[in-house]
Amino acid sequence: MQGKKSRIREDLLTAADLRRLARTEKKARAARRMLAIANALDGMTFSVASRVVGMERQALGDAVQRYNAEGVDGLYDRPKPGRPRKLDAGQEAELAQIIVEGPDPETDGISAYTLEDLAGIANERWNVSYHSWSMSRVIKRLGFSRQKARPAHPKTDEAAQTAFKGAHQTIT
Repeated sequence: MQGKKSRIREDLLTAADLRRLARTEKKARAARRMLAIANALDGMTFSVASRVVGMERQALGDAVQRYNAEGVDGLYDRPKPGRPRKLDAGQEAELAQIIVEGPDPETDGISAYTLEDLAGIANERWNVSYHSWSMSRVIKRLGFSRQKARPAHPKTDEAAQTAFKGAHQTIT
Protein backbone atom coordinates (compact mmCIF):
# COMPACT_ATOMS: atom_id res chain seq x y z
CA MET A 1 0.00 0.00 0.00
CA GLN A 2 1.52 3.29 -1.11
CA GLY A 3 0.96 6.33 1.12
CA LYS A 4 0.60 9.92 0.01
CA LYS A 5 3.97 11.67 -0.11
CA SER A 6 4.18 14.90 1.84
CA ARG A 7 5.29 17.98 -0.05
CA ILE A 8 7.77 20.21 1.74
CA ARG A 9 7.14 23.92 1.72
CA GLU A 10 10.00 25.56 -0.11
CA ASP A 11 9.04 29.13 0.79
CA LEU A 12 10.29 28.81 4.40
CA LEU A 13 14.00 27.91 4.31
CA THR A 14 16.41 26.44 1.80
CA ALA A 15 18.28 23.19 2.39
CA ALA A 16 21.46 25.15 3.09
CA ASP A 17 19.65 27.30 5.68
CA LEU A 18 18.30 24.19 7.41
CA ARG A 19 21.77 22.64 7.50
CA ARG A 20 23.24 25.84 8.94
CA LEU A 21 20.58 25.85 11.67
CA ALA A 22 21.17 22.17 12.39
CA ARG A 23 24.91 22.76 12.94
CA THR A 24 24.26 25.25 15.74
CA GLU A 25 21.24 23.47 17.23
CA LYS A 26 21.71 22.13 20.77
CA LYS A 27 18.76 19.73 20.62
CA ALA A 28 19.88 16.66 18.67
CA ARG A 29 16.40 15.48 17.70
CA ALA A 30 15.48 18.86 16.21
CA ALA A 31 18.83 19.01 14.38
CA ARG A 32 18.24 15.50 12.98
CA ARG A 33 14.81 16.56 11.69
CA MET A 34 16.31 19.67 10.08
CA LEU A 35 18.98 17.62 8.32
CA ALA A 36 16.45 15.05 7.10
CA ILE A 37 14.23 17.77 5.63
CA ALA A 38 17.27 19.42 4.04
CA ASN A 39 18.20 16.07 2.46
CA ALA A 40 14.66 15.67 1.15
CA LEU A 41 14.73 19.21 -0.26
CA ASP A 42 17.95 18.31 -2.09
CA GLY A 43 16.13 15.51 -3.88
CA MET A 44 16.62 12.42 -1.73
CA THR A 45 13.63 10.18 -1.21
CA PHE A 46 12.06 10.22 2.24
CA SER A 47 13.35 6.71 2.90
CA VAL A 48 16.96 7.60 2.10
CA ALA A 49 16.82 11.07 3.70
CA SER A 50 15.52 9.62 6.96
CA ARG A 51 17.90 6.64 6.98
CA VAL A 52 20.93 8.91 6.50
CA VAL A 53 20.18 10.81 9.71
CA GLY A 54 19.06 7.75 11.65
CA MET A 55 15.31 8.14 11.84
CA GLU A 56 12.26 6.35 10.47
CA ARG A 57 10.57 7.40 7.24
CA GLN A 58 7.27 7.90 9.09
CA ALA A 59 8.98 10.18 11.60
CA LEU A 60 10.29 12.29 8.72
CA GLY A 61 6.79 12.48 7.25
CA ASP A 62 5.44 13.67 10.60
CA ALA A 63 8.26 16.22 10.88
CA VAL A 64 7.49 17.54 7.39
CA GLN A 65 3.83 18.01 8.30
CA ARG A 66 4.79 19.94 11.43
CA TYR A 67 7.39 21.95 9.50
CA ASN A 68 4.82 22.88 6.85
CA ALA A 69 2.32 23.96 9.50
CA GLU A 70 4.58 25.68 12.06
CA GLY A 71 7.91 26.30 10.36
CA VAL A 72 11.15 25.50 12.15
CA ASP A 73 9.38 25.70 15.54
CA GLY A 74 7.44 22.57 14.60
CA LEU A 75 10.66 20.53 14.51
CA TYR A 76 11.24 20.78 18.26
CA ASP A 77 9.84 18.27 20.73
CA ARG A 78 6.60 19.32 22.32
CA PRO A 79 6.38 19.46 26.12
CA LYS A 80 5.61 16.07 27.60
CA PRO A 81 2.46 15.75 29.68
CA GLY A 82 2.83 14.71 33.27
CA ARG A 83 1.75 15.40 36.78
CA PRO A 84 2.10 19.10 37.59
CA ARG A 85 4.47 20.04 40.37
CA LYS A 86 2.97 20.41 43.82
CA LEU A 87 4.94 23.58 44.59
CA ASP A 88 4.98 26.47 42.16
CA ALA A 89 8.17 28.36 41.29
CA GLY A 90 7.69 30.94 44.04
CA GLN A 91 7.16 28.31 46.70
CA GLU A 92 10.21 26.35 45.50
CA ALA A 93 12.28 29.54 45.69
CA GLU A 94 11.03 30.12 49.22
CA LEU A 95 11.90 26.53 50.15
CA ALA A 96 15.39 27.03 48.74
CA GLN A 97 15.80 30.15 50.88
CA ILE A 98 14.68 28.18 53.96
CA ILE A 99 17.31 25.53 53.20
CA VAL A 100 20.05 28.12 52.71
CA GLU A 101 19.21 29.90 55.97
CA GLY A 102 19.06 26.60 57.85
CA PRO A 103 17.27 25.88 61.10
CA ASP A 104 17.78 27.85 64.29
CA PRO A 105 18.89 25.36 66.95
CA GLU A 106 17.44 27.53 69.72
CA THR A 107 13.91 27.75 68.35
CA ASP A 108 13.69 24.70 66.05
CA GLY A 109 15.59 22.30 68.28
CA ILE A 110 17.53 20.83 65.33
CA SER A 111 20.89 21.68 63.80
CA ALA A 112 20.18 20.54 60.23
CA TYR A 113 17.10 19.81 58.16
CA THR A 114 16.27 16.26 57.22
CA LEU A 115 14.04 15.37 54.28
CA GLU A 116 11.24 14.63 56.75
CA ASP A 117 11.69 18.09 58.28
CA LEU A 118 11.47 19.76 54.86
CA ALA A 119 8.38 17.70 53.97
CA GLY A 120 6.83 18.88 57.26
CA ILE A 121 7.66 22.50 56.42
CA ALA A 122 6.01 22.13 53.00
CA ASN A 123 2.95 20.63 54.66
CA GLU A 124 2.73 23.40 57.29
CA ARG A 125 3.35 26.36 54.97
CA TRP A 126 1.67 25.34 51.73
CA ASN A 127 -0.54 22.40 52.75
CA VAL A 128 1.35 20.15 50.34
CA SER A 129 2.16 16.60 51.36
CA TYR A 130 5.48 15.06 50.29
CA HIS A 131 7.09 11.74 51.06
CA SER A 132 10.76 12.06 51.97
CA TRP A 133 11.83 10.42 48.68
CA SER A 134 9.76 12.91 46.70
CA MET A 135 11.21 15.76 48.74
CA SER A 136 14.65 14.44 47.79
CA ARG A 137 13.78 14.95 44.11
CA VAL A 138 12.61 18.51 44.84
CA ILE A 139 15.86 19.26 46.67
CA LYS A 140 17.93 17.94 43.76
CA ARG A 141 15.87 19.97 41.29
CA LEU A 142 16.61 23.09 43.38
CA GLY A 143 20.33 22.42 43.00
CA PHE A 144 21.11 21.12 46.48
CA SER A 145 22.93 17.90 47.29
CA ARG A 146 22.76 15.72 50.33
CA GLN A 147 25.28 16.82 52.92
CA LYS A 148 26.08 14.53 55.81
CA ALA A 149 28.43 15.36 58.66
CA ARG A 150 31.32 13.04 59.19
CA PRO A 151 30.58 10.78 62.14
CA ALA A 152 32.48 11.40 65.36
CA HIS A 153 32.53 9.30 68.50
CA PRO A 154 30.87 11.09 71.43
CA LYS A 155 33.86 10.41 73.75
CA THR A 156 36.44 11.82 71.33
CA ASP A 157 39.23 13.74 73.04
CA GLU A 158 39.95 16.71 70.76
CA ALA A 159 43.05 17.75 72.73
CA ALA A 160 44.61 14.31 72.37
CA GLN A 161 43.92 14.31 68.62
CA THR A 162 45.47 17.75 68.22
CA ALA A 163 48.55 16.72 70.21
CA PHE A 164 48.86 13.53 68.14
CA LYS A 165 48.59 15.43 64.86
CA GLY A 166 51.10 18.04 66.05
CA ALA A 167 53.63 15.41 67.13
CA HIS A 168 53.47 13.67 63.76
CA GLN A 169 53.74 16.86 61.77
CA THR A 170 57.02 17.88 63.40
CA ILE A 171 58.66 14.53 62.63
CA THR A 172 57.91 14.61 58.93
